[in-house]
Amino acid sequence: MRGTRHSPPLRLLPLLGLLAALLVPLGLTGAPRASAASAADPVRVMPLGDSITGSPGCWRALLWERLQSAGYTGADFVGTLSHQGCGRPHDGDNEGHGGELVTDVADRNLLPARLAATRPDIVVMHFGTNDVWSALPPDRILAAYTKLVGQMRDSNPDMRILVAQLIPMNPGTCAACAQRVVDLNARIPGWARATSTDRSPVTVVDQWTGFSTAADTYDGVHPDASGDEKIAARWFPALTALLDATEPGGPGDPGGGDPACTASFRAVSAWQGGYQGEVTVTNTSASPVTRWTATVVPAGGARLTQVWNGSHTTAADGTVTVASAAWNGALAPGAGAVFGFLADAPAGTGTPSATVTCTAS
Repeated sequence: MRGTRHSPPLRLLPLLGLLAALLVPLGLTGAPRASAASAADPVRVMPLGDSITGSPGCWRALLWERLQSAGYTGADFVGTLSHQGCGRPHDGDNEGHGGELVTDVADRNLLPARLAATRPDIVVMHFGTNDVWSALPPDRILAAYTKLVGQMRDSNPDMRILVAQLIPMNPGTCAACAQRVVDLNARIPGWARATSTDRSPVTVVDQWTGFSTAADTYDGVHPDASGDEKIAARWFPALTALLDATEPGGPGDPGGGDPACTASFRAVSAWQGGYQGEVTVTNTSASPVTRWTATVVPAGGARLTQVWNGSHTTAADGTVTVASAAWNGALAPGAGAVFGFLADAPAGTGTPSATVTCTAS
């Protein structure tokens, strides 16, 4: 049991940062964020789920690569399982057990021993696909989620939890599975709001929007290479926001708040083959925000071509992650920041639209 120990700050110490930069493998760029404290006691991240997480779980390798290239060298993936077939070099420890049902893990109290063996600070959970396949109702699955969260907090009262809205599924042997995933995913945000606390926040990560069972899985259920890219791209901003929040002044510190934000999309103008849009990020918490990250998923096959008032990266599926600039990251409670973009859109796309989300620290 770890009691109330707070996650170590991932702050840049100039000399150690220089030494760490010399040790980063060739081709990985970005200023290392690991300090002496994080090198000795890293932030422990448990990927939790079933075969989508564990076997081979190549999205974990892609996510780890993204963290390394962005300088988050103080993150340590943990789990009682190690590499499960993905041929990419990475920190392969995980808790993705093929075939497991989240309801069975809860009913049999399997998680506490796994937590005790690995002592995570953050849990990244995509769990429930086998339960959906088994036609278990959302109420029962969410009750299992609640029990697991309670066990996580018993292990670490400061546990930070990322919970996925599941990727779509459409196996040939389960015609009803596609709608069952939709039904469960619709319930997860409300469950998370009711379960989250200031000390141990639960953050929902939308892994469903923009994911195609035809293009992004090899069997209607398990991700292929493009699916792995999409999953990693969705986890990355949410996970880095939690890693950033372990810095002094963030919610991981004594007396800290729990910064939160909302994002809204507006089409400024449109023309044949494209449009201009803008996203407003608003601090909805009572705590100051020092930085924010937004995710833009354009609808109808549109692709962002230019972004201003923020730095951005684009995933293979067109999902764009926008990080606040130096001058617009700090937001007082209730304050907002706006970034804009241009997008190319296929002919006949219709009214421009996009799904936008954000995280704050």
